[in-house]
Amino acid sequence: MADRTMLVEVVFAGAGQPIRREVAISEGGTVMQAIEASGLMSVLAAGSVDPARLGVFSRRVPPDHVLQAGDRVEIYRPLMLDPMEARRRRAS
Repeated sequence: MADRTMLVEVVFAGAGQPIRREVAISEGGTVMQAIEASGLMSVLAAGSVDPARLGVFSRRVPPDHVLQAGDRVEIYRPLMLDPMEARRRRAS
């Protein structure tokens, strides 16, 4: 029996333009499999893809999260400034 595939989108929003890739993966594929299929790991700087900073439609998920057709996998950047520190700076 043939393996069924589904389309998902992988997105990384860096400092410049966001990078978007639509990839076809096997049904039951995971977040990490979609990222690997997108080829973004070779384009991004080493360490940009941290398993603790991944999500699907703005909800944080583990790398082994099983995707559904049409999901948008998001690779999050580390915070440049802690939100509490930013508030303190604005208040002073």
